[in-house]
Amino acid sequence: MSNRKMTRDAIPAAALFAGSYIPASVAGTKRALDIFAALVLLLVTAPLWPLIALAIKLDSRGPVIYRQMRVGRAMADRTELFMILKFRSMRADAEARSGAVWASRRDPRITRVGSVLRKTRLDEIPQLVNVLRGDMSLIGPRPERPAFYRRLERIAPFFADRTVGLRPGITGLAQVRQGYDSCDADVVRKVGFDAAYAMRLSDFRIWVVSDISIILRTCIVMVSGRGQ
Repeated sequence: MSNRKMTRDAIPAAALFAGSYIPASVAGTKRALDIFAALVLLLVTAPLWPLIALAIKLDSRGPVIYRQMRVGRAMADRTELFMILKFRSMRADAEARSGAVWASRRDPRITRVGSVLRKTRLDEIPQLVNVLRGDMSLIGPRPERPAFYRRLERIAPFFADRTVGLRPGITGLAQVRQGYDSCDADVVRKVGFDAAYAMRLSDFRIWVVSDISIILRTCIVMVSGRGQ
């Protein structure tokens, strides 16, 4: 169900315009590095997969892998939808009553194992598969759920423009600077961080330095357990 086409009625028109600020040299190199890094990281983390799967199964009922529809890259004629993959960190029926809501730091829906996975960002490992599929990049704006899109566009103008010509990322400038969204104010700040990252993509050298910095900060978050 990867890379489905979203209709124009579902996504604000701002996300559907032609043109890209990303030079071909940056876009091509970024994609090549994504594929190489994803393959290496999948091999390195392979021993963790069965251990994490066992811990999830022993801790709570439900599938090991959680799948959810997200909004991907916006192109001139369409906006892509894809199924994001994560190690399940919440109870299987987490949104049965509440519906689609953001997770909070002390969210009762999060399992014990899930709390550890989220703090160390290990729940995001399966998204390396999304990178290989072309749904995502290692670094970029965080993909959002379609159900939130119209509301977020009203709260934060240009929210939909974050992924114009740019694949969403597993990590990004907004993630290492402020973490995941928990309120409307976080969304507004995130748009600012994502815009700042997008501007850095216009210059090859600045982009390389920026991505190295984000990767190092992500490693610090994982090792220190400061994720959410």
